[in-house]
Amino acid sequence: MSINLRSHTMRPVRAACLGTATALVTLLACAPVAAAATDTALVHAKGGDRVITLFGQLAKQTRFPINPGGDPAQGDRTAFRSVLYYDEAETHVAGETNGTCTTTWVPEVNHQPDVDHQAEVCVVTYTLPGGQLTVQGMIFGNLTATPPPPFDNAITGGTGVFDRARGMVHAETVGPGKRRFTIDLDN
Repeated sequence: MSINLRSHTMRPVRAACLGTATALVTLLACAPVAAAATDTALVHAKGGDRVITLFGQLAKQTRFPINPGGDPAQGDRTAFRSVLYYDEAETHVAGETNGTCTTTWVPEVNHQPDVDHQAEVCVVTYTLPGGQLTVQGMIFGNLTATPPPPFDNAITGGTGVFDRARGMVHAETVGPGKRRFTIDLDN
């Protein structure tokens, strides 16, 4: 008597294996999103979007002026790194930002640079649990001696759980070298 291993008795095993494989793939695909959501203590929903609130403390900033020792000018560059925290007390690290800004315009008032209204274009990477977000946009009045004004930049993409991310980041100064970032991820 021969046993046909490809008989009907194998089909339920194949179906069970396929079902298990499907469940495993689903679990693995959803796990990073769930992990990122639990790692991000301040995530909440806004009209179907995901919103993450983080606090950034400037860790290092280097300016590369076109006119060393002179007035701010078009083409000046700034490189920076900030540490991101889940809480304003800075007790739980969430990640970091790294970026560069290039001054594109410094208006003059009475033949003097008006740094309260200068413009910079910035490209920043937010490194967070589960992936990175790329962000870019304009910042105005960042070189002023007073706290920089709030700004909004576009989320242009991401990696990992943030793959194909879109949305915006709203930033506002909350202290010396400290900003609150509200990351609004579109669904």
